[in-house]
Amino acid sequence: MVQELRAAVAELAGEGRTYLGRLAGEQTVLSVQKAFSQVLAVVAGSLANGLNILLRYMSQLLQAAGIQAAVPIRKVTPEGLIFVIQWLLVALICYWLISLAFRLVASTLRRALWLLKVVAAVACFGLILSDYRVGTEMMVIRLAVLVCVCVLLGVGASGGSPEADKTAHLEEQVKILERRLREMERWTRTDD
Repeated sequence: MVQELRAAVAELAGEGRTYLGRLAGEQTVLSVQKAFSQVLAVVAGSLANGLNILLRYMSQLLQAAGIQAAVPIRKVTPEGLIFVIQWLLVALICYWLISLAFRLVASTLRRALWLLKVVAAVACFGLILSDYRVGTEMMVIRLAVLVCVCVLLGVGASGGSPEADKTAHLEEQVKILERRLREMERWTRTDD
């Protein structure tokens, strides 16, 4: 599975590089790739040296404290650091994709359940109105009960999205700040 993932990522990267080569020119892509790899090598080397120094100081600190603990990592290499960072990026991207998929599924289920509630309410409304055997008073009572159930289940509201609620809240805050700014401007005018 890891081999398949690596092959898919390599194929995707190759297609992206080909597209960029056609878009910006092959020589430009090669120059940028070479510069990026040089910068990455310098940064990884510096980080590896810094981590090696930190490991050495930690082991000396532990020995000075009288703790005989062996550090599991003897030396950090730039290649090892790049390898770990690459896998961390893969894990981060996978986490992002999985959370995106879960949010999509949750949103779809929320909308589907809301639609199911609306269909059930409309079906009940149709059944109540189509029952000619009962009197008008009983039909009104049934419709009132249906309205109460719809209100309790939230059928009338589309279940406003949290983004819309946040936007409305932010707009309200902006209005408050604008009002305060106008008041402050009035105060500064009266002081002058």
